[in-house]
Amino acid sequence: MRLLKLIWDFRGPDALKIAEHHEIHLKEYIIRENLDLEITGFKAENDLHAIAFLVVQEDQMKPIRDALKPHRGQLYTETL
Repeated sequence: MRLLKLIWDFRGPDALKIAEHHEIHLKEYIIRENLDLEITGFKAENDLHAIAFLVVQEDQMKPIRDALKPHRGQLYTETL
């Protein structure tokens, strides 16, 4: 099963702080929905752009995407 990385983009001088805070909400969603997901995170792309992300299996993607409305997604290729 392929893994997909759902991504939320944040821009501006506070982007990293906002992305870090958004990850908290992603983790709360995982707990609330009793999902078997473990990979979340946030990352600074540059000084004015940061992302928060959640990795899901491809068959789980549509309901999570519809509920959380990520800005974009991509294949997750990083090693675990």
